[in-house]
Amino acid sequence: MPQSTHGLHHFHKRKRVFQKHEKYPSINKQKRILDSLIYIIVFLGPVVTLPQIVNIWVEKNASGVSAVSWGSYSMISVFWLLYGIAHKEKPIIVSSCIWIVIHSIIATGAILYG
Repeated sequence: MPQSTHGLHHFHKRKRVFQKHEKYPSINKQKRILDSLIYIIVFLGPVVTLPQIVNIWVEKNASGVSAVSWGSYSMISVFWLLYGIAHKEKPIIVSSCIWIVIHSIIATGAILYG
């Protein structure tokens, strides 16, 4: 693998061609729209979990919330983060970072108020 950061872009493009991946950004308009929407989804997923956080931290009610499950989700997100970093996939990296924080907040609240 090249040492210079300037060559990594070229290396990555060559790798995509060699593996016969689709051109990015796609020439297909619907796929380009989907590529753009994924960044909205990256933030929308954790937003729908905010009521759970409010219930735990504001109302101090964690009944029925498993610290083990949410802690496990956090650990799974760490592996997704490593995967995203290894493959240089920004949506996976951003999403995983957000989920690690969200899951950790919920697991901690479940321990304190459960």
